[in-house]
Amino acid sequence: MHSYYYEDNLTALQAKFAAQKLAFAPAAFQTAKAMVDLHILEAIEDSKTQGLTIEAIIDKTGLSSYTVKLLVEFSLSLELVKIVPNSNPNAYVLGKTGYFLLNDELTKANMNFMNDVCYQGLFYLQDSLKTGKPAGLKVFGDWDTIYQGLSSLPEQVQKSWFAFDHYYSDSIFDAALPIVFKEKPRYIMDIGSNTGKFTKAALSYNNQVLVTMVDLPQQIAMAQKNPDLFGFKDRIETFPTNILNAGEELPSNVDTVWMSQFLDCFSLDEVQGILRKIKKYVPSHCNIFVLEPLWDMQRFEAASYSIQATSIYFAAMANGNSKMYSYSDLVSAIEAAGCSLVCAHHNLGINSYSLLQFRVS
Repeated sequence: MHSYYYEDNLTALQAKFAAQKLAFAPAAFQTAKAMVDLHILEAIEDSKTQGLTIEAIIDKTGLSSYTVKLLVEFSLSLELVKIVPNSNPNAYVLGKTGYFLLNDELTKANMNFMNDVCYQGLFYLQDSLKTGKPAGLKVFGDWDTIYQGLSSLPEQVQKSWFAFDHYYSDSIFDAALPIVFKEKPRYIMDIGSNTGKFTKAALSYNNQVLVTMVDLPQQIAMAQKNPDLFGFKDRIETFPTNILNAGEELPSNVDTVWMSQFLDCFSLDEVQGILRKIKKYVPSHCNIFVLEPLWDMQRFEAASYSIQATSIYFAAMANGNSKMYSYSDLVSAIEAAGCSLVCAHHNLGINSYSLLQFRVS
């Protein structure tokens, strides 16, 4: 775990400034979003090291003097832009933070997700924490969880949700698949299959393996419309179910279970229940692979920060009772359900995922 969590080296002045940043965080976020969406950062970047004056930014963007001055002035404090030394009038160039805001795919996925999916609902976070329900979800509809309403969310909200989800998971499959197929699987059950990203990756990696996609009925319906899967129909089966419903079964003719960013959608008690259900139906030799970005196993502070922040989305918007777990919490819950940890692979891919391999005890 990062030494950052144990040390408090800020001076009193630095700490007070950090507190002010938190107090004005909503204003900072919306200013940064406006600097991107209104193409101010793009115009400044195009000027290279020469920079742009306020008048030049107005000319290139068509925005009012009020708008440009308002946003650019606060962007100085946000370190999105810098002033060219000795320029008169001031000319503005792109700061390093502004560069990543504009060009980094991870930052874009995170920002759009927070803006489109989470921002309005986060106002109800404390209600969620008091009730154990996703109180913020009411800004979009009347569902118990976001997954039940995912196919009915506004188009832009869906786009940002899937971009966020897929950005984190897509990049890991190249590192994870050799580990999975070292066990020579023939029948994989992809639980929480979503739109079929892993299913497609597994079927493309090995031309003999068969995959059963398990998810909520509305998610299975979305996956069946995914053109990326059309060429694999003879090796795909679908199994629509709510895995939390005790009366609903699971496929048993599998030798491998795969769950990618799935268990973080449930409380630890629910995680135990899911694993007990899997154990009930699969054979004793079955391998269970769990892929998760564990916040305490990250190489960089920024990654831990992003993952911890995602937990707040789960509380306010997704279900009201789950989070991004630590290594010990997740492993303990799965082992309590009667599964034994065989191997743990950490820091896989650019987003430092952990791939945990279990077998039924």
